[in-house]
Amino acid sequence: MPSLALLVAILVIVSISSGYAAFDVPAAAADWLAGRNTLQALVFWELRLPRALLGALVGFSLGLTGAVMQGYLRNPLADPGILGISSAAALGAVIVFYSGMAGALSLALPLGGIAGAAGAALAINLLAMRGTGTLGLILAGVGLSSLAGALTALALNFAPNPYAALEIVFWLMGSLTDRSMDHVWLCLPLMVIGWLMMLSTSRALDALSLGEDTAASLGFDLVSVRLRIVTGAALTVGSGVAVSGAIGFVGLVVPHLVRPLVGARPSASLLPSGFAGAALVLIADIAVRLLPARPELKLGVVTALVGAPFLIGLLFHHRGRG
Repeated sequence: MPSLALLVAILVIVSISSGYAAFDVPAAAADWLAGRNTLQALVFWELRLPRALLGALVGFSLGLTGAVMQGYLRNPLADPGILGISSAAALGAVIVFYSGMAGALSLALPLGGIAGAAGAALAINLLAMRGTGTLGLILAGVGLSSLAGALTALALNFAPNPYAALEIVFWLMGSLTDRSMDHVWLCLPLMVIGWLMMLSTSRALDALSLGEDTAASLGFDLVSVRLRIVTGAALTVGSGVAVSGAIGFVGLVVPHLVRPLVGARPSASLLPSGFAGAALVLIADIAVRLLPARPELKLGVVTALVGAPFLIGLLFHHRGRG
């Protein structure tokens, strides 16, 4: 894990350095620390640093949540969107777009996404508190995801003009372009709380690998575990989608890349999956800036191009094993 953390730190520096124009990171950081309002200091603080930090934060959240979901559901194909929270967060942001509030308040878009994720988490938590089992939570997530997708399509269908529809579609593709430190401060506390809630279930995840009855017999309160996982996933994934749009497949891919290195015990893969997710998102975001394609490719498109073939291969792998 220390090597993964070091890799993420290096990639953050590379991300700050990457762009269309040459950029001297040490000089820009020195200007900013000294309080000199140079162009380099402004670009560093307002554009490059927020983008790099959000890439690391969103990637860590997706990787950690994916590992938790795969451990909790005991399903290697589970990902952070399985409970419908990411779709609900996207719907909340689309409603803000559609209503026109995005132009009135700079943080209206991420706040709408967080509100959508909170609504989905509340619905899932109500089911969890009533003792709904794992299968019930998955079905509820599928239903929420389908409903959110249908309402998003409805908003696109009734968009007042094609430019508004195009703006919604581009946002749904996922990107870290033009984000500011305000976005970082908005999502960081929510993500940290979500990380701690999910990490607190690590021992329970190990017990759940032997089955729910075994975990209950070992003294774990399964309702409490479900509530912490669902709430933690809502805080991390919801706030991540709110600031970056939909970035898929990261939470599905990275636990499988990490597991051969740390073993099959779910708790051992949580933090490494988080750092691997951060590294994957940062690498993808660096790639979209270095590729010659203009306009810049959307980050969610790049992660899908990597993740979709991985998912197909994973399906064939488990099919052959079955």
